[in-house]
Amino acid sequence: MSILFAIIALGALIFVHEFGHFLFAKAFGVGVEKFSLGFGPKVIGKKIGETEYLLSALPLGGYVKMVGEVDGETELTEEEKKVSFSHKPPLQRIGIVVAGPLFNLLSAYVIFIILFMVGVPSVTTKVGEVVPNKPAARAGIVAGDLIASVNGKAVGRWEDFAKIIAQGKAAPVQVTVNRAGKALTFTMTPEPRTAKNLLGDTVTTPVIGVVAAGDTFIDRFPPGEAFVRGSAQCWNVIKVTYLSLVRLVQRALPLDSIGGPIMIVKMAGQQAQAGGVSFLAFVALLSVNLGVLNLLPVPILDGGHLVFFLIELVIGRPVSKRSREIAQQIGMMVLISLMMLAFYNDIMRMLPKN
Repeated sequence: MSILFAIIALGALIFVHEFGHFLFAKAFGVGVEKFSLGFGPKVIGKKIGETEYLLSALPLGGYVKMVGEVDGETELTEEEKKVSFSHKPPLQRIGIVVAGPLFNLLSAYVIFIILFMVGVPSVTTKVGEVVPNKPAARAGIVAGDLIASVNGKAVGRWEDFAKIIAQGKAAPVQVTVNRAGKALTFTMTPEPRTAKNLLGDTVTTPVIGVVAAGDTFIDRFPPGEAFVRGSAQCWNVIKVTYLSLVRLVQRALPLDSIGGPIMIVKMAGQQAQAGGVSFLAFVALLSVNLGVLNLLPVPILDGGHLVFFLIELVIGRPVSKRSREIAQQIGMMVLISLMMLAFYNDIMRMLPKN
């Protein structure tokens, strides 16, 4: 079942990506010869108008084949030049190339907004563990207390409580808890804690020494607030994805954190078992990753084509065919190396550890 859910997730994201290219190509009058989900041999296909719509054997990608997309592939007639991709102005080609990743980012954005309206699991403020000899323990907070407010501000979600403490810059705080139906207020001064975050950076934040019990509730938001929270969530995921790539290059994050298709299949199954909301959140996360990765300035990827067209826009003529071929060969080697690394990491995660 995990494979099925992975195919559903990847298929949807690939369709959205290629549909972005397709839609903008049509809008700018470019002829589209093929629209394929998957690579390799055709499984099924149907031609409608000028375009053949295909489902191909290998589901790890897709493509939109446009008239005149590859220079010198065939000699074009005057009529074909009118609908040729390579004969369109640079700005239109840039729009067509950017549309794929942009549609992935927009689809993730919409999913996040919908999820906040439908309802997402939020962690309650119930204390599951109090760390010995820390401010909360010394003040008298115990496991099972339900944190009701901080400095008089009501909190119902653990993330809101933690955010107030972190933003307090170690200033004394008053924490009110509900214990057996009684409201108790404690005053304490948070202590700094130094640790590495998900990006491998060392950060210091104020803490009082409590751990959430892990109880959750379904949190639903009206459309306006869902729009704000969905926007923030999408931007945060984009930022973390980009910074993670930077940290990988800087070696602040280990290369074994890179995952491939096997990890995606495993995670797709796990998130699907956790429920529809978790699966949709996973799809949105993948969509952001696909959008950001495709915008990297690597030849073969959309970002690489974008660089060529931007150079053409500046110098007033296309980058030479030979230069593009060399760059694309280098880009292909980079992508193949990353794919091999991802498969290696996936296999190593499956092997038993001593």
